[in-house]
Amino acid sequence: MWTLLTGFYQYLTQKDDYYILIVGLDNAGKTTYLEQTKTKYCPNYKMMNPSKITTTVGCNIGTIDIGNIRLNFWDLGGQEELQSLWDKYYADCHGIIYIIDSADRERLEESWLIFDKMIQSEQLTNVPLLVSCNKQDIEQCMTVPEIKRTFNRSTAKIGVRDCMVLACSALSGDGINESINWMKDCIVRNSTMRPPKRQDIA
Repeated sequence: MWTLLTGFYQYLTQKDDYYILIVGLDNAGKTTYLEQTKTKYCPNYKMMNPSKITTTVGCNIGTIDIGNIRLNFWDLGGQEELQSLWDKYYADCHGIIYIIDSADRERLEESWLIFDKMIQSEQLTNVPLLVSCNKQDIEQCMTVPEIKRTFNRSTAKIGVRDCMVLACSALSGDGINESINWMKDCIVRNSTMRPPKRQDIA
């Protein structure tokens, strides 16, 4: 009887695990984006002081729960020498959040070139894609329509997957909830293509 009850409890408490990559050029605000996400979805989590956040070397990890869904984030370093490591995570991810620094006009073309190369990977076929235009709180930043004009050159390579371009400010938190909820809905809808991993939550 105990075994039966234990098994039933584990069935009720298990969560669907999904893995999401947060990528983009260095200094785009990826780690601040992850910190703000954890702050909004994890009770009692206190966001790291943005002034203390340094350039990511390797990978930062974060986890949030939304109902019976567990979202695991991998925030990968964006420096040129680290971009070659991104594809090591492609096969295991369920979604991509690509962060753009809306205040850095000079590197927009560079950001698009990296994005365009990334989405050509066969390992990312049909994986939902969110392009997050960060730092919208900064005056004179590029607008979403401006950024889309550059990134629309990749439309044919994006294909029929779920794809969205949204404005946000990782610093203030504006747009984070909308972005994360959109991604959650997409990866669940895409679960027939990329099933979640199951994990018992004690």
